[in-house]
Amino acid sequence: MSEQAAVGQIQANAASKGVLAKLLFFSISLGVVPLTSYYASLKYVYKGNSTFAAITAVVAANIVLVAYIITSLLEDKRDATTKAEAESKKNR
Repeated sequence: MSEQAAVGQIQANAASKGVLAKLLFFSISLGVVPLTSYYASLKYVYKGNSTFAAITAVVAANIVLVAYIITSLLEDKRDATTKAEAESKKNR
């Protein structure tokens, strides 16, 4: 295996570890944030009104999902520009 191929494989492995860490972070956040917001808003904000506390938890879950989608789109866009730059350097 050539040196360039080895470097490319190392970079691909590092990128996949970063993606896995990001997925793990958002998966844990998707479980923790809604539960925390539910119980915190139930006790401190709405004083026992579980309907509004549930709505708060749903909104919190949607915020985590939207944040994950935006992060993945930005990462995909960054990867596309990196590949395009690599192709342009290759064609020189």
